[in-house]
Order: sequence, then C-alpha cells, then structure tokens
Amino acid sequence: MDERYWSAVRTLRLRLADFLDTLTAAEWNAPSLCQGWRVRDVAGHLAIIPTLTTWQLLTVAPRAGFNPNKINTLIAVRSGSREPAVVVSQIRAHADATRTARVLDTRDCLFDVIVHAQDIALPLGREFPIPAEDLGPALRRVWSMGWPFHAQRKLTGVTLTATDIEWAQGRGPKVAGPALALLLLLTGRFESALPSLDGPGIMMIQQPAAAGS
Repeated sequence: MDERYWSAVRTLRLRLADFLDTLTAAEWNAPSLCQGWRVRDVAGHLAIIPTLTTWQLLTVAPRAGFNPNKINTLIAVRSGSREPAVVVSQIRAHADATRTARVLDTRDCLFDVIVHAQDIALPLGREFPIPAEDLGPALRRVWSMGWPFHAQRKLTGVTLTATDIEWAQGRGPKVAGPALALLLLLTGRFESALPSLDGPGIMMIQQPAAAGS
C-alpha cells in the first residue's frame, strides 16, 4: 500500500479516537452492528489490530474451537473490556502502524476502520462521515476478496452502482446508492445499508447473516 493509503488509515483512526472520547459509559456498553459485540468490543478490535501477533491468535484458537470468527471475538472482547481511556489511548498510539499479524492482511486496514466506525456510530444514532476518496479503495478491496464476506457470490445477479463516486460492479438489475451504504452492504450490514439504496435489484438481494467482524 502507498503513502496515501496509510495516511487515510491514520487519519480515520485518530478521528475515531476523538469520536470515542465523546461516548458515555452507557454508549460504550451498547450493542454495535456486529452481532454479539458491544461498542467497546469493536473499539477493542480496532485498538489491538495494529499490534496483534499471530501468536496471540494461536493462544486463543483452542478456546475458540479454531473458528476464525470466534477467535476474532475473543480477542476483541478481551481488548475492549479494558477502561475506555486505555482503549482510546492505544488507538491513538498506534494510528501510524502499518502492520498486523502475519496471517492477516494489511490491505484490510482501511475498510476495517471505515466499517467498524459505522458499527459503532449508527446504533448510537450518530454519524461518522467518511471522505469519498477513501471509499473507492475500500469498495474495491472488499469486492475482490472472498472470506469472510464473499460479496461477489452473495450479490450475484445485480449491478451495484455508487451515486457519489465512480464505482460499479456486477451484472443485472441496478442497486444504487452512496458508496458508504454499498460498503455496508458488501460487508453484511444489510439492514443499515438498505434505507440508503434504491433500484430494481433490491428485491433480488438475499439478506445475509448478521455481520460479526
């Protein structure tokens, strides 16, 4: 990834830290869009990702039945259970980080912070705007990857078209809307994405299982 990519990641991490500083204790413990994750667990996930090691993943794997989603959840809950100030401090301290565990992929860092910021903000009735120039790379990455979202397979038969940036993928009846709503759709946040989307292809979209990462 180039310097511009990491600059965007750094800026969003720092903005999210500032946002988290505004939350009340009740909001920290509120449910997020991620199934079974509290707001603090999502924040904990984002705090730990820049320093996460493969060894840390392996140490919790047996307790998680070697299920990647459960491993992710255990680590997120452990990290997010610390005091909010500690979690926020860690996000700020490692905002410049350009690494993560070897078994993960740094190409996921940008969409990860974008989507998880929405996982936190939307259930709280808040907004966390994302610059348009950051949404194109995030959409392209999620569309190109398989696990865990399998966006191309789940959204086959429709054409996805962003109305605020130049991005379109797929074939079939159109589903159109803001790039951020399409990113939420691609990552399984169906109910949050749907109100901002329009087009004849909407009826062809099968609601996926609730997103957990």
